[in-house]
Amino acid sequence: MTRRCELTGKLPMSGNLRSHALNAKRRVFRPNLCNVTLMSESLGRKLRVRVSAHALKTVEHRGGLDAFLMMARDEELSAQCLKLKRELAKAKADQPSAAA
Repeated sequence: MTRRCELTGKLPMSGNLRSHALNAKRRVFRPNLCNVTLMSESLGRKLRVRVSAHALKTVEHRGGLDAFLMMARDEELSAQCLKLKRELAKAKADQPSAAA
């Protein structure tokens, strides 16, 4: 299982660990991944995802999972989140016809 955020696509990065004597040793900067359950308001369904702490803050800032998914690029999302995004778009398209 890849250490990848399912919402933002954030992956591990590599760099140098520098000592006081400026010796360089390679290291890996891993994203802070958390297993969380997010709620979709328009579908009324819960989704268990593995996201970074940064993505979790962004979801809250944008106004929830639905708003985040509608603004997110398809390349960044996992297959599970991409499927949910398509379902949200379908539900949003059906909503105005039901109101008329």
